[in-house]
Amino acid sequence: MLQRPLSALAVLAAVSLLASCGDDGGSDQARDPAADGPSCTYAESGEPAKDVDLPPSTAAVSGMVAGTMATSIGDIGIELDAATSPCTVNSFVSLADQGYFDDTTCHRLTTPEAGIQVLQCGDPTASGMGGPGYTIEDEVTPDTTYPAGTLAMAKTLAPDSGGSQFFVVYGDTPLPPDYTVFGTIDAAGLAAVQDAAGKGTTTGAPDGEPKVAVDLESVTIKD
Repeated sequence: MLQRPLSALAVLAAVSLLASCGDDGGSDQARDPAADGPSCTYAESGEPAKDVDLPPSTAAVSGMVAGTMATSIGDIGIELDAATSPCTVNSFVSLADQGYFDDTTCHRLTTPEAGIQVLQCGDPTASGMGGPGYTIEDEVTPDTTYPAGTLAMAKTLAPDSGGSQFFVVYGDTPLPPDYTVFGTIDAAGLAAVQDAAGKGTTTGAPDGEPKVAVDLESVTIKD
C-alpha cells in the first residue's frame, strides 16, 4: 500500500480518513442564512466530539470566504469556496464560529512515501474517530483534483460520510475525485505545513502522528 505509484484502491485505503458523527443540537448560529442560499442537509450521526449546533439548513455564506487558522506553526490564511462547495463551507464556517476547532491537534500526516501528501485535522479527540455529530453530503465532480494548497474533507470510504475532519494537501496528491474540495491555503501557510511535514512522523513511518505538532489554536472566519 505504501509503494509508489499507488492504485486508486490503495490510495483510498491510505487516506481512509475517518469521521464519526451525531448531534442533537439546534441551529442557533451567529450568521444568518442567505435568503437565496442553497439548502443543505446534515444527517445526525453518532456523538459529537464537542457540543455544537447543527449548521443552518440554508447556507449562510456565499462566494469566496476568507479566514485564518492560527496554529502552532504560524497563521495559515484560508479561502473557502462557497460557490463550489456551499454546504461543506457552511458547515466549516458554523463549526469555526462555534469554536469547534479551537485547541485541537492535527493528528495525522502522510509523507511522499505513502503516495499522498496530506496533513489531517479537525478531530477534537485527535484519534481519527471524532466528528461533529452529523455528516455532510459530498460535493465533488469527476474532474476534482488535489494540488498542493488544497483544503478537502476527510471521510470514510462510504459516500456522504464527511463531518469535521479535513486535510491540507501540502504536495500534489493523486486521489480519486471522492473528497470534497472546499478551499485553499495561502502560500505562507503552505510553506509552513511543508516545513513541518518534512520532519516526518513520530515513528518515521509514512503515515502517522506528525513529529512536529501542528495545533489549531483557533479558526476565524472574516465577516
